[in-house]
Amino acid sequence: MHSLPNSFLVAFSFTVLVDGSHYWSSPRHRTVAHRQLSGETYMIQDFYQGEDFFKDVPPIYDWTFDVGSDPTHGNVIYQSQSDAQSKGLAYINDSNNSLILAVDSTSTVAPGGQRASVRITSQKSYNGGLFIFDASYMPVGCSTWPSFWTVGPQWPMAGEIDIVEGVNNQDTNQMALHTGTNQTCTNEMTNGTQQFTGQIKKTNCYSTGHADSGCIIEDTDTSSFAYGFNNAEGGVFALLWDNSAGMSIWHFARANIPADLIAQTPRPSTWGIPAGFWSSQTCDITANFYDHQMVIDTTICGHWAGGGSYAQSGCPGTCSDMVANATNYINSKWVINYVAVYQYHIGSGAYAPSPRLPLMIILSLVIYLLLL
Repeated sequence: MHSLPNSFLVAFSFTVLVDGSHYWSSPRHRTVAHRQLSGETYMIQDFYQGEDFFKDVPPIYDWTFDVGSDPTHGNVIYQSQSDAQSKGLAYINDSNNSLILAVDSTSTVAPGGQRASVRITSQKSYNGGLFIFDASYMPVGCSTWPSFWTVGPQWPMAGEIDIVEGVNNQDTNQMALHTGTNQTCTNEMTNGTQQFTGQIKKTNCYSTGHADSGCIIEDTDTSSFAYGFNNAEGGVFALLWDNSAGMSIWHFARANIPADLIAQTPRPSTWGIPAGFWSSQTCDITANFYDHQMVIDTTICGHWAGGGSYAQSGCPGTCSDMVANATNYINSKWVINYVAVYQYHIGSGAYAPSPRLPLMIILSLVIYLLLL
């Protein structure tokens, strides 16, 4: 057996420090220490609240404000952080540290024109975990299209997960997966039983630029979206992305949020049947979903909220005409309490590593082999 060269030991020690460090932080974002609590299975990896969403210490950016036109052809222009803040479209409520992201409701815009809005994207990417989105209010009204979702690079190859989404006067939340590989992904029932409370609307997750509906499950709870959500003082959406089991999405109205989630010691196995579930038996999760960033946005009209969906919604006139009605967007705002990402821990609290080897481990092995 060869003894390990000192250079390899140094490199390996550095690898352990980087991959297993217990605490690191930036002025605007907390990555919480891995705490060992009795019976705890999931621990916080990242927690975003209040000023954490605003990046004013470059080059550290936890969330960035996307700028320009909407890729779904919505009638909006997304604003930079400075422009959104100066226009009152992105700010922190000092009384409860919540984040407000709004659509412009004061400017004069021609029918079919473009209103200022906000879209933010997390800069860290993920390959699994428990994602928690807590909001007390979401955008409502004709022509609106709010969403909280995750997406990988080179859409749709790395997939998309729609956790919260809907348009116009939709009553309940619509959840969906989108894939682009040749690896089959559907949301058909397995074992002859339905393992979720929602209703299947579409079963094939494969998406293209011309057919991008994905595999859809619609929640049956009217407190999961729009006016029903807001009347219940909002609530929590939880995505459990488990590469071995599948994708599960829960919604909890404010009064029904599990105590373990409030205590930041979540145990999804005790939460009951999810609203949506996509089994790994009918979808290769690892092949279809990877390197996802989180996105929060509100567009208006576009290829879903506009057109036929608008005509069938009961909303007056046309979507293009509605864009010109500034007062329609007074209630088009997110009030976000926090976003958190938890990771699964095994046994006594050892972190379950990603299947992708850390770069430093790979480099350390290369150095070792070269020095043999």
